[in-house]
Amino acid sequence: EGIQALKKGAIRLDAMKMLGPNQPKLDTYETQRIISVLDETIVKLELSSLIPCILDSLDRFADMLGPEITSDLIEHQKLSSKVENLLSSSREGEPSSAEEQRESLCLLEQHLKTSVRNILRVLLANPSLCQALPYEVCARQSAAEAFIQAFREFRNFMHERLLTSPLEEKEKIQFIEDISLRIKRNTETLTALKAELAATIQSRDEKIHRKDNVIKDLKTSLQDVANNYKISVLQITQEAEKQQKEELQAWQARRARLQEDIEQLRAQLCVLVLEHRESELALRKKKCKVEMEIEKWIQKYDADMGEKQAEYEELYALYSEEKAQVSLLQEKHEVLIQEYSQIAEERSVRQQKQKQDSEELVTMTIAATRIQAFWRGYLVRSLFKTKRKKKKKGGGK
Repeated sequence: EGIQALKKGAIRLDAMKMLGPNQPKLDTYETQRIISVLDETIVKLELSSLIPCILDSLDRFADMLGPEITSDLIEHQKLSSKVENLLSSSREGEPSSAEEQRESLCLLEQHLKTSVRNILRVLLANPSLCQALPYEVCARQSAAEAFIQAFREFRNFMHERLLTSPLEEKEKIQFIEDISLRIKRNTETLTALKAELAATIQSRDEKIHRKDNVIKDLKTSLQDVANNYKISVLQITQEAEKQQKEELQAWQARRARLQEDIEQLRAQLCVLVLEHRESELALRKKKCKVEMEIEKWIQKYDADMGEKQAEYEELYALYSEEKAQVSLLQEKHEVLIQEYSQIAEERSVRQQKQKQDSEELVTMTIAATRIQAFWRGYLVRSLFKTKRKKKKKGGGK
């Protein structure tokens, strides 16, 4: 498949090179003159096709065209009117000889051609006017536009033929013959494929016909099933209606019983609502009383807490002072410990030499420590007793 695709791409590329437009190389002077003549003819055709539109709106274009071109156009319009009148009279069969009409028509055609040449000559003498007219004038007639387009195609064809050498022309002819042969082969292949397709379609139609018959049989059986279904549905519907009537009677009786129960329950509800309203009123009164008591207790609690807070603040102040004193005593105790450690070190140095002196010194040191501890305890107890007395005196006042 890849090789076939490459071959097709190469064939398509050769076809584009062979049948595509050649490069614009105007080698000879004669070729250039022929192409320039064709281009000038196209320009003249475009301008001459605008003349009928200009004549229809001559007053609008008079200022742009100028007096000379306007007078030529008026003369051309008169000649056109004469030609049209002559043609219409010949169609209507007026009493005049055919030879005279033919001679008059030929003379008017000569004058009309001369008028067109003069108008084109004057227009081509003004290039700016030639460029502005196609934008100002309305669209050309369809016949004129088709003729100009055909002439452009003829010009392009002549241009291509003039640029094609005899060898290239021969190669193109050979290439076209090869393509025709390939088309013929492809046509034969296509015919064979169409015959195969027709046979396949016929086989498919036969299969479809057989399946249609099967479908018809199935539809028939389905219709029988549907009829049986309708009969069974009718029976079920009758039984359902009968059961529905019985259930409706039972439901009506049950509804009557339930209606009586509802009336009794409504009466009970009214009694309960009245009782609950009385109890609700009593409970609301009790709630108001409880709320008032709670408010009193809250006020009392706030007052007690205020007193407790004041007492706590006083105790906290005393605690802060005592804490400061304790920290001071701890500092002194640390100093004493340091002194004791120094003494212990000195004693350990002199232990071997002065064993008895050290024992006495230890005894004295222990005694001094106990005395100091007793003295500190005494001072602390005296201080607490003094503060308690002051607090009791302050509370009494």
